[in-house]
Amino acid sequence: MPSAIASREKGFLTLAAMEKIMRKAGAKRVSEGAKSALKELLEEKAESIALQAVKLAAHARRRTIKPADVKLASK
Repeated sequence: MPSAIASREKGFLTLAAMEKIMRKAGAKRVSEGAKSALKELLEEKAESIALQAVKLAAHARRRTIKPADVKLASK
């Protein structure tokens, strides 16, 4: 089942950013498939954290998501 965020946005992270992350981690070469796989995983994780952060802010009767909401949602 596609999520609400995914249906509105095809993708927000770039493959170039994925390559930069992997090169910073020590990779000499990075395949297109590896960039795509990392992009997909990070976007899914980011969406999950964002949805949980929204719930936390709503529970606190706030419409503004604060850094603490994001940090708590990521645990």
